[in-house]
Amino acid sequence: MKKANLNQRLTLFSVVMIGLSIMAPGTVFSTYGIASQITEGKVPAAYAVAAIALAFTAYSYGQMVKAYPTSGSAYTYVQQAFNPYMGFLIGWALFTDYLLLPMVNYLIAGIFISSVIPAIPSYVWILLLIGMTTVINIRGIKLVGVINTLLMVYSILVIVLFSFLSIKSVLDGTGTGTLFSTSPIFDSGHSFSLILAGASLLCFSFLGFDSITTLAEETIDPTKTIPKAIFIILITGALIFIGVSYISSMVQPDFTAFTNPDAAAVEMATMVGGNLFTSFFLGATLVGTFASGLAAQASVSRVLFAMGRDSMLPKKYFGYVHPRFNTPIFNIVLVGAISLLALVLSLTVATSFINFGALVAFLFVNLSVIAHYFNRKKERSVKGIVSYLILPLIGAGFIVWLLSGLNVHSIILGICWTVLGVFYLMYLVKFKGMKSVSLKFDENNTSFMD
Repeated sequence: MKKANLNQRLTLFSVVMIGLSIMAPGTVFSTYGIASQITEGKVPAAYAVAAIALAFTAYSYGQMVKAYPTSGSAYTYVQQAFNPYMGFLIGWALFTDYLLLPMVNYLIAGIFISSVIPAIPSYVWILLLIGMTTVINIRGIKLVGVINTLLMVYSILVIVLFSFLSIKSVLDGTGTGTLFSTSPIFDSGHSFSLILAGASLLCFSFLGFDSITTLAEETIDPTKTIPKAIFIILITGALIFIGVSYISSMVQPDFTAFTNPDAAAVEMATMVGGNLFTSFFLGATLVGTFASGLAAQASVSRVLFAMGRDSMLPKKYFGYVHPRFNTPIFNIVLVGAISLLALVLSLTVATSFINFGALVAFLFVNLSVIAHYFNRKKERSVKGIVSYLILPLIGAGFIVWLLSGLNVHSIILGICWTVLGVFYLMYLVKFKGMKSVSLKFDENNTSFMD
């Protein structure tokens, strides 16, 4: 019997736009102040380290999506490469990433807009954004792709304008007064551990290259399209993050000078462009967070759908697809409800929680490449050893390194969440009688069969 399935409608361009929307290039502004404090002014270096570390994981995602072009992302990869129980626990860890990512976008929007328009409470913006993204996602993935493309164009234009005004301001004598300096990247007296801590935090900025794998069942020719999109998104994001953070450090080289680190970018926008540009800048922040929240909500609802379809979550609700809109409507509404946490959580706690889940999933995706290709499929030629053993091992090593740089909040919250996942899995096995999940993958139509 054929199970609930999703329609293939997304092209390479659409997938890249959705991935960049989830990544939200404008997040370089929202995290700049916090990252400056953590790295003591070495934000571009932290972004570079994070990008290099994640490039190997991006490669591993590309390899696994070729084997399993389905909605489950890391959950499915680990499930198939190892076993259903481990796959469930990785899917559970992903919840801390995907479920809270939309919420973080609404939280950022509230912080930025309230810093300039204090007369309007932040919760008004948060509730408005959650309502709009939920309705659009219910209407269908094609609409999500179209809207994200339009919103991303505006966000990128503002980033370009900010960069232009910043360069002009520096050349006119603001900040360092020069565009060429190694101080934001290297300083012999600077501790590299601070850059590592910054890189661990800024992994959050790159989330998006991995999230698009959850849209594989709705992408045309996913085994070719998704791997290409992954690297396009990662490289584009890295260039934007490193470039903008470098220019920003030229405008304001003193990382202790910000009145409010959470809204440091607003101060810099006013510094380089005045109040008029600040209005456009805030508009881009609102647009960027809306686009990211929209795309992230679409992404996590597909992970929940995959787990529901496999009966890892109550299938009646999580595995349901609306007959008219062809979307997992219950999952979309649930993510919207969870996003209401933006009303009570701080940005630091939210991003810390997200990074733990993301890095754990990244680690096991790298290991899945080894388990699937090198061990199971015996790809052990010289090319196979490099492609399916050495490269993913390097990726796994980088992720362990980044995990070691997470703060204590991330570790504690992550461990507590993992323990809850273990107890829920025990409930599924002992009380629900779940022994295994047997999926037969049909490579011809990327669907699942009983």
